[in-house]
Amino acid sequence: MSAPARPPHTLSVAPMMDWTDRHCRVFHRTLTRRTLLYTEMVTSGAILHGDRDRHLGFDPAEHPVALQLGGSDARALAECATIAQDYGYDEVNLNCGCPSDRVSSGSFGACLMGTPDVVARAVDAMRAATTLPVTVKHRIGIDDLDSYEHLTHFVRTVAGAGCTTFIVHARKAWLSGLSPKENREIPPLRHDVVRQLKADFPHLTVILNGGVLSLDAARGALIWADGVMIGRAAYQDPYLLARADQTVFGAEGRPVTRREAIEAYLPYVETQLRAGQPLNRMMKHTLGVFAGQPGARHWKRTLSEKGHRPGAGLEVVREALSGVPDSVLDDRSAVPTTALA
Repeated sequence: MSAPARPPHTLSVAPMMDWTDRHCRVFHRTLTRRTLLYTEMVTSGAILHGDRDRHLGFDPAEHPVALQLGGSDARALAECATIAQDYGYDEVNLNCGCPSDRVSSGSFGACLMGTPDVVARAVDAMRAATTLPVTVKHRIGIDDLDSYEHLTHFVRTVAGAGCTTFIVHARKAWLSGLSPKENREIPPLRHDVVRQLKADFPHLTVILNGGVLSLDAARGALIWADGVMIGRAAYQDPYLLARADQTVFGAEGRPVTRREAIEAYLPYVETQLRAGQPLNRMMKHTLGVFAGQPGARHWKRTLSEKGHRPGAGLEVVREALSGVPDSVLDDRSAVPTTALA
């Protein structure tokens, strides 16, 4: 008997700038039907004053998919939330966790943890403007505002505005002195802080993010967390998502093979090629699908060297596949199928 249905937040793939674009999300969807996918962060200004379709357009196959917004102006964010609903997104998420200088100078991202009232006003306005769930992604602290008391004050204040789902990156952020990359690696992971947060706010949905590198690790965290968000691991080795539906969500059936996932992706790639998208822009998200397997080097080299050439098409993908053994393309023996209890 399969396990009871679990909500999308049980497992999600993190919003990652320059990575989780619409092409990436369509490819990830060939591997997992139930995992919640997030867009890259899109600023409210880009939506209100830029090329809206370029920033917000997505393929229906991506559902369930959430839009992550960057901004701090409540009125602008509310307007963006309405637009997100019109576009058909399943959730709107406010970024309170990105530590880059560019984000901080624009008064959004992790610096907003220093102004919980601003975040609460934004959440209140967004919830009034849409029927979509409005969620917040944040750190456990910033700079010297890194006490547990400050974290709970932030969560309590934002929850008071009606937010019920908090995605918590289990590291603090240094807003000066560390690069965004360093902020993902140098501040120590504190899963214990997120676990305590869930214990102290049992009525809220608390999602763990940061340092979760496998589905086995996710399963362990789901003993106490309401959900787990995986970031770079899901991008660099996307095939780990292939067993998510069975082992995390309790779905019946078997995981897809790598061959099946790539073949399912190619009709989308072909459509995008006809629309003028270059091959490498779509296939770059597949470079890690054979990570650690025979043929991985041939796959990556062929796509990297030939995918950017003018007129490159599916023949490049076929050539790249030709160097991967059938035993790898069709292997699912190493993928466990025991549902999460």
